[in-house]
Amino acid sequence: MAEMMYWQAILRAHDEELARDPLVFAMGEDIGVAGGTYKATSGLYAKYGADRVIDTPISENSYTGLGIGAAMLGCRPIVEIMSVNFAWLAMDQLMNNAAKIHYMSGGKIRCPFVLRVPGGTAHQLGAQHSARMEKVFMGVSGLRVVTPATPRDAYGLLKSAVRCDDPVVLIEHESMYNLKGEVPDEEFFTPLEGVEICRTGKDLSIFAYNISVHWALQAADQLAKEGIDAEVIDLRALKPLDRDGIAASVRKTHRAIIVEEDEAPVGVGSEVIAILNEEAFFALDAAPVRVHARDVPIPYNRRLEKAAIPNAEEVVAAARKLLGR
Repeated sequence: MAEMMYWQAILRAHDEELARDPLVFAMGEDIGVAGGTYKATSGLYAKYGADRVIDTPISENSYTGLGIGAAMLGCRPIVEIMSVNFAWLAMDQLMNNAAKIHYMSGGKIRCPFVLRVPGGTAHQLGAQHSARMEKVFMGVSGLRVVTPATPRDAYGLLKSAVRCDDPVVLIEHESMYNLKGEVPDEEFFTPLEGVEICRTGKDLSIFAYNISVHWALQAADQLAKEGIDAEVIDLRALKPLDRDGIAASVRKTHRAIIVEEDEAPVGVGSEVIAILNEEAFFALDAAPVRVHARDVPIPYNRRLEKAAIPNAEEVVAAARKLLGR
């Protein structure tokens, strides 16, 4: 095992895949000479050259479309959009081309395309740079959506995404790039489907993804001091969601909290609750509870920004309420 930061794990995955396959290339704004806004491609331009690590103009729809076209011809591009907020500008290419070409070609054309996007609320970036767009991508048939909560999964999910023949949206979090964690020295791949049980428990299930996994684990530590044994589930793969894994946890604990940094309407939490209603309704001893951001544009003001998004204390309060404590 080696301890490394989240960005270093992403960089390692890039490096290994570029070295392995000449049809893999990276493309995005400032990923080449500058090494990426969050250092996740640092040094790759010098190592692989301008044809494999491509600096693009500020034109998300254009270079995303170029990457998708290259994928249709057999390449395996890793396209980075500097902030998930700007992915709105590329949605035509993602929704109408990447997501649909395999189906519309009768299975004759694949699109092994990876979109890397950092997102989330990260220290006073303002409303237009603090988006959480997981639910947008989840609503598009034909896309896979994954989001790593640890350096280990940042490495393993990117490796798996590059090898996948489907278009994969990989959502990172801007506040986690300096997060440290252990990553095995040997090559490995994190599955693009399925949940991970981060902590076992018997009293309630806490479902989370991305940065909210860390709030859930902090909450579980506090709840343990109060005699409440919480199970923490990292959803990790948001499309497709692991219906069996979600239901299995609640069949054991009989209660559920869903934690997300995003606003609640039409969100990941809504979909998890729908799955529980369909797959494990009679196992529930109480209605599932959502812990989520306020339904407002994220403020620039630091105090208001912190007030707008959830935290571990809110998860603890939700658990106490759910258990009647």
